[in-house]
Amino acid sequence: MKFAFANDLSAHLEAAFGAAVGEVPITLCPPEFSGDVTINGFLLARPLRRNPVQIAQAVGEFLARHDDVEAVEVVKAFVNVTLKAPALLRDTVADPAGLLAAVALPAERRRRILIEFSAPNTNKPQHLGHVRNNCIGMATAGLLRRVGHQVSRINLVNDRGIHICKSMLAYQRFGQGETPQSLGIKGDHLVGNYYVRFDAEFRRQLEALRKARPDLSERSADDLFLETEIGRAAQDMLVAWERGDAEVRALWETMNGWVFDGFAETYRRLGVEFEHTYLESQTYTLGRDIIRDGLERGVFKRREDGAVVIDFDDAKLGSKVVLRSDGTSVYVTQDIGTTLLKQRDYDPDQQIWVVGDEQIYHFQVLFAILKALGYPWADRLVHMAYGMVNLPSGKMKSREGTVVDADDLVTEMESLARAATLERAGEEVPADLDERARAIGLAALKFMLLKVSPRTTILFDPQASITFEGDTGPYVLYACARISSVLRKAGSSPEGAVDWSVLGAPEERSLALRCALFPETVQKAAAELDTAVLAGYLLDLAKDFSRFWRSCPVLSAPTPAERQARLALSVLVRDILQDGLSTLTIQTLESM
Repeated sequence: MKFAFANDLSAHLEAAFGAAVGEVPITLCPPEFSGDVTINGFLLARPLRRNPVQIAQAVGEFLARHDDVEAVEVVKAFVNVTLKAPALLRDTVADPAGLLAAVALPAERRRRILIEFSAPNTNKPQHLGHVRNNCIGMATAGLLRRVGHQVSRINLVNDRGIHICKSMLAYQRFGQGETPQSLGIKGDHLVGNYYVRFDAEFRRQLEALRKARPDLSERSADDLFLETEIGRAAQDMLVAWERGDAEVRALWETMNGWVFDGFAETYRRLGVEFEHTYLESQTYTLGRDIIRDGLERGVFKRREDGAVVIDFDDAKLGSKVVLRSDGTSVYVTQDIGTTLLKQRDYDPDQQIWVVGDEQIYHFQVLFAILKALGYPWADRLVHMAYGMVNLPSGKMKSREGTVVDADDLVTEMESLARAATLERAGEEVPADLDERARAIGLAALKFMLLKVSPRTTILFDPQASITFEGDTGPYVLYACARISSVLRKAGSSPEGAVDWSVLGAPEERSLALRCALFPETVQKAAAELDTAVLAGYLLDLAKDFSRFWRSCPVLSAPTPAERQARLALSVLVRDILQDGLSTLTIQTLESM
């Protein structure tokens, strides 16, 4: 937060203590104390090399004499400051355009950033976990762009491997020529059904194997995969695919085509877009040459069994195989090659991966290998780990079909939003009901997933997310729509000079202070890659506006000057809410 008195205070402290402090950090005053803003002496202790309590006393004495300050309260190392209303409003909301423009970082701090997210497999449709990934990826890209970074959104589709062959083999055996068109379903749903069908047949064969071979009863399903007929057949299909077998490749292209068509529809409904989509089938061999070069340079070593490994100095990372004894790649080998490809294609200052927290070790290994290989940009790679989305019944399992399908979820949210809108509308059914239901449903879904820190595992509750009260997306949307309604009743937006000095009620002051926090909040959210920072701010702003609305009549204000100022303040709140929601990729509405 920037106030005129802070510049004067900075100069005074430099003169008094002989050390520069730069910009004085200012925060909102805690509600349990009197004051508008607070200055923390501990944050000034290092540059001034003084005791925080001593600094607070000096700050309090200076500000008590400042023309902009109405009252000062020193509490140990903290100084709570109450500003005169004209000064407070002058430094917070008197320049709305400047306030919104202040979100952008200076040119020298802007970067080229790649953010990779989504990364679905072509053996199944996307589910609730993918929805959280997509929402976090899109919103984080929105945050980074809003502060001025050049951002490219990247998708890496896992379109090859044993999991893909499982769906293909099941379709080959049980499909009887079914197509998405013949069944009237999305292609990714059709392919996903056969992934579940494969697992059912595998489990049947596994049970029969264990009955026939009691000595195998203690071995895991993964260990016994190749001991089953269908497991061996899937592995044989993978080998045939890698050899370029025409029949296998033709089936692969057909089924992947169905899935890509389905993904495109899911992405459209969620508003997910990418600048570039890489395919694992085109990149999975890229890491091998890099590994061989590193082997010659001594970065890796060959074990007695022929596998190529890297031994890390960090005991937590241990030793990692990067090429199997038969020369084939492992996942980290593929990621090494793809990371270099992205770096070559875009020359970014930073690469970010939005991937679940179960892959933390994988990315620690990937980054450590790239550093060992000597790539100077390896220190600027970031794994943005996020927590899973659980159901009340537990974790989702794609193989068993116990997932919340992304398409079904969006449809359910739209249905809930439609019902909630009709309930509020009474007998007057809105002409744009479908549009409202889509916007409100998606806002509820996205806000539910974004208002919690990405690192947190969450429990999915669609019914709670759709309510128009509480910490929800519809609640914030409603604040925007209410202000738009006020402007329609007013006949126009306020024009000309606004006399901000006529405002000064506690609710007006609190709302103005909250507005002033917007630039630093967006910058903080972008720096921390945390959508919850901005989502939480938007909720607080909507709540502050609700208190202002109840206590400070706008259209029926006591004087024309107050009416004009309150309308202008309301417009700024709406513009900030729309800006923030748009940054999080949430559409707003003029009416609800």
